[in-house]
Amino acid sequence: MEHLQSRPAILRDLGRQAYTPVWEGMQAFTDARDATTPDELWLVEHEPVFTLGQAGKPEHVLMAGDIPVIHVDRGGQVTYHGPGQIVAYPLLDLKRLKIGVREYVCRIEQAIIDTLAEWNVGGVRRAGAPGVYVGGAKIAALGIRVRRGCAFHGLAFNISGESTPPFARINPCGYAGLQVIALQDLGGPSSLEAVKPVLVAHLERQFGLALQADASFPELLKGAA
Repeated sequence: MEHLQSRPAILRDLGRQAYTPVWEGMQAFTDARDATTPDELWLVEHEPVFTLGQAGKPEHVLMAGDIPVIHVDRGGQVTYHGPGQIVAYPLLDLKRLKIGVREYVCRIEQAIIDTLAEWNVGGVRRAGAPGVYVGGAKIAALGIRVRRGCAFHGLAFNISGESTPPFARINPCGYAGLQVIALQDLGGPSSLEAVKPVLVAHLERQFGLALQADASFPELLKGAA
């Protein structure tokens, strides 16, 4: 896979946030950007939520219980976001990067696979089912949207064991009985802070980004709430 030329981009670590304001913030950013807007990468740990993609079927939510279900504008079926999981939203101008959607997805998956390899965990792709799997169990899910050539939404990467039990309440990504696993279950760290810089470095490499941290996003978040 050809490496892209490095260009400046912005990294925003949002900490723990409710889902809807961040989703609305991504939409607002994507709608407002132009050909000169720097790309951004947002990292977040969401409050518990199930999200259904554009073609998501409600019957794949088996027992939501006290976890809210939100219909969103990404691809894919149903997934869970919550504590113990790194959610990363690459807000990238794919036209400027000169890559198509399939290559974009492949590069995200490769960044996750390379991150897992840092802890000697072998992650693989599965044909027709975007994401990353270990021993048949899903460790990272992907759901994206591209508008005017610009991508938003992104990936959810299970790190600690607390991130996986709610998946028993759904058919993950629309697959009944699909097993879900976390990096901690495989001998890796349970701390998101241990994994974030590794994942960020591999996303930088895959997309030719030179990320600089910026903590100013909470003001944008207030505007999106």
